[in-house]
Amino acid sequence: MIPHIVLPTPEALAEAAAQRFAAAASDAVQSRGEFVVALSGGATPRGLYARLAAPPYVSTVPWSRVQVLWSDERCVAPDQAASNYRMVREALLDHVPIHAENVHRMHGEGVPAVAAQAYEQTLRTVLRTPSGPPRATLGARIDLVHLGLGNDGHTASLFPGAFDVPDGEPWVVARHHVAASQWRLTLTPVLINAAAEILFLVSGEGKAAIVQRVLEGPRRPRELPAHLIAPVDGRVLWLLDAAAAHDLEARG
Repeated sequence: MIPHIVLPTPEALAEAAAQRFAAAASDAVQSRGEFVVALSGGATPRGLYARLAAPPYVSTVPWSRVQVLWSDERCVAPDQAASNYRMVREALLDHVPIHAENVHRMHGEGVPAVAAQAYEQTLRTVLRTPSGPPRATLGARIDLVHLGLGNDGHTASLFPGAFDVPDGEPWVVARHHVAASQWRLTLTPVLINAAAEILFLVSGEGKAAIVQRVLEGPRRPRELPAHLIAPVDGRVLWLLDAAAAHDLEARG
């Protein structure tokens, strides 16, 4: 069974995720002076970001030492409603004392393939890895990656039937989401799986069936891309509210 914790409400889920964010930030800053986090878009993490933007986290998280990345982004301008960057900025970044130069957004408004290559270079600079595969060492990997889960089993912008990236492939790619008729930028499994900690946040009864398939069903990464997330030298944890966990045999 994939490790998971069930919280009674979306609010409790947001609080649990905020506590884990704060703890990971404190540990990283104490050990090496900075905390690198990759954030996700969507409705569920918005509650987390609102919680982080309020007491006590707004003043206790060492925001000046936080480096913010994104797990994925829609190929739209940063002021568009669909932009993951805009959502995170409005819910969190505008309300905490973070340095502007520590916020590294994906430039979704650019040519997708070019934007993907540019973001990989940004990541390589932040993670001090000019070339070669991701390194699972302090200061050279993301401390915490936030991910969600789509009703089709996708996570980040890794969609069914379209993704399988072997070791040595790009850290960031552009992919066309046929159902939405939209280009996306996404971190690839090779980079996500090198992170120290990966946290899935899933809420709502509409996710119950897919949560059960991903957590309790057979591993089918091409059908259920969330199964591509399997860190070798890191931790993965799913935080679910009771509604999302409804169909699980073992609710955690």
